[in-house]
Amino acid sequence: MILSYHPLFEADKNITCAGREPGEADLKAIKAADAVILPQGCYQSLFEMSRANCPHVFPDYYIRFKYPGKLGQIKLFREFNIAHPASEIFSNLAAFHPYFRELFSASSMNYPFVFKFDWGGEGETVFLINSEEELRTILQKTAEFEKTGQYGFLLQEYISSRNRTLRVAIIGQRLISYWRIQKQENNSGFYTNLGKGAVIDAESEPGLQDKAVALVKQICHKTSINLAGFDVIFSSDTDNPEPRLLEINYFFGRKGLGGSEAYYRILLGEIQTWLAGLGLVDS
Repeated sequence: MILSYHPLFEADKNITCAGREPGEADLKAIKAADAVILPQGCYQSLFEMSRANCPHVFPDYYIRFKYPGKLGQIKLFREFNIAHPASEIFSNLAAFHPYFRELFSASSMNYPFVFKFDWGGEGETVFLINSEEELRTILQKTAEFEKTGQYGFLLQEYISSRNRTLRVAIIGQRLISYWRIQKQENNSGFYTNLGKGAVIDAESEPGLQDKAVALVKQICHKTSINLAGFDVIFSSDTDNPEPRLLEINYFFGRKGLGGSEAYYRILLGEIQTWLAGLGLVDS
């Protein structure tokens, strides 16, 4: 029996778990299932219940919940030796203050650099810091966040990249890559999010795209991630740059994939392929 919590995937049994924690009825259904299909927005409790009581669960969100937030992802990159921009992570302002003088007087983190809060997406909590004045302003904002219970941030090496980053989306076994290029005068092109004016280019520099796809394949093989958008950056300061991973997005935009309808066609097809590989449906 195939159990689906995904609103668009029709299975032998369909349950909606939006806005609630799973309960006894969910546990009973999961234990009876041969495979469970989860939505992208599932609670950690639903994933863990599914993983503990069913042999096959899609997507595999073990890494997502083991290494939460942007700070967690830096820990993941370090543990799995994944190339990424040099980063310093801080659980709160109190942890940061002892490092302030050392970091900047020793020039171990030169301007400009990138400041990222532990949460958020589409560049809304990411800032390019060009001066100590800008740093003090963002630290003041950090203090305001901490008053509301939101903690954690990181400082990251700034990499000049010709105003572009590469998105590599993995959906099941399929990988799709495309550039996001900022052509507007927006913080000197720092933000490459589509929501901040970047444009999509799926054709340019296929050699670099192949490098990024190969890196993401390696990461997914190590981690079993099978539904996510990986943001990859290439330095423009060298002729033959290697890909470095910026972050992993478990909720990711669909415009570069052709829109929501195209995305769901790919996703539902990959779920069917996954189930067929398990021998649970006809191929």
